Amino acid sequence: MTAGTVTTDTAVERAQRFDRRLLAPMMLGSILNPINSSIIAVALTPIAAAFGAPVSQTAWLISALYLTTAIGQPLVGRLVDMFGPKRLFLIGAAMTAVAGILGTVAPNLWTLVAARVILGFGTCAGYPAAMTLIRRESERTGMASPAGVLTALAITTQTIAVIGPTLGGLLIDLGGWRSTLAINVPLGVASLIVGALFLPSRSTMDTAEKRVRFDFAGVGLFATTLLTLLLFLMNPHLRLLWLLAVCVAAGAAFAVWELRRPDPFIDVRVFSGNVPLLVTYGRAVAAATVSYTFLYGYTQWLEDGRHLSASVAGLVLLPLFGVGVVVSTLTGRREAVRVKLIVGGLAQLVACALLLLLGGGSAMWLLVAIPALLAVPQGLLSLANQTALYHQAHPQLMGASAGLLRTFIYLGAMLASSATGLFFGQRATTGGLHGIAVFALAASAILLILTITDRSLRRAPAPVH
Repeated sequence: MTAGTVTTDTAVERAQRFDRRLLAPMMLGSILNPINSSIIAVALTPIAAAFGAPVSQTAWLISALYLTTAIGQPLVGRLVDMFGPKRLFLIGAAMTAVAGILGTVAPNLWTLVAARVILGFGTCAGYPAAMTLIRRESERTGMASPAGVLTALAITTQTIAVIGPTLGGLLIDLGGWRSTLAINVPLGVASLIVGALFLPSRSTMDTAEKRVRFDFAGVGLFATTLLTLLLFLMNPHLRLLWLLAVCVAAGAAFAVWELRRPDPFIDVRVFSGNVPLLVTYGRAVAAATVSYTFLYGYTQWLEDGRHLSASVAGLVLLPLFGVGVVVSTLTGRREAVRVKLIVGGLAQLVACALLLLLGGGSAMWLLVAIPALLAVPQGLLSLANQTALYHQAHPQLMGASAGLLRTFIYLGAMLASSATGLFFGQRATTGGLHGIAVFALAASAILLILTITDRSLRRAPAPVH
């Protein structure tokens, strides 16, 4: 073999490899949402104290992010298809930095909520941009998407979720609660730099054609459905039943409209005649409701009711995420969907029941043991629901089905936020924590009922064709 042949072969092999320069922007963009989801948990109590706001109002800091993310994820995903990942990635990075600046100087709570709304939309770009880049690299190299890249992406986001509350506590000790917003400025700027340097500018999409066909009406109806539902859940009174009526009407109109669209914003055909998939979405809502109720409610009580500092509260929560990652790693290769759901559901029930034993003088070992126990379902339920969806969704609708799973998870987060605000009211008291525990127990029971009565889980799963 000649030297020229060796050089040519080396160049071909290099061209067939995944472009490693894309890893930095992909990973950095993908952590922006999880870090802002978890870091706020330890900042809610000091924010309430700073603005003299009740817990029922600080709950909007959670709901604002999840509402905009639930709307923004499918929206930005479509925009990435229209304009390419680089443009949307850079816009998202800029919005993240702007949100960090606004949150750092916010003079009142509602300005802070506005910053979280901007942050929600800004952090939506990272994940769809990363998945689009992986798909394009697969097409360019003619090879399947490298498992190592997908694993690195997953581990990066999981690690950030693990350290988010602990990092938030340390930042608050060093620079006050505003530092948990200010961190988005360097993260946004860094994303802008690596995105501008390493992301490809080319786009294979016909943007003019896509722009004409974009489903603006579908986006508006979808946003109206979620917003009116959230507004009612945040303050459920008979006088606000009209919000629920608008929600139902907008949801029905959205379904009818999307079924008639040749290129819908969200393909609602995934629901058609697929009862097992609908049940999986229901379990996802129940699991997320328990998880986020615990994350935000328990954390606020640790600071307000148990009088721990933000940094200590973050350390107490560390087992919740760390053990969850370990459980996911150990059980990830085994499907056993029904077993995972039953074990996870029972562990949730026990953990939520233990919350009823807590009081202002509870021992530290018990405060740490409860999150460690809840970490078991954290590691089992998400994997089980994702595996169930993989087998239940129609292959041609897999993308839409997976996107809707994220939307239902965000719905559970919004339910959790609403429950936290309702039960705590002015302060995160022990009585309020016990109310949250009963609410979480009910959600855990619903998850178990949906699992036990789901006959499709009793047999070996087979993909839908």
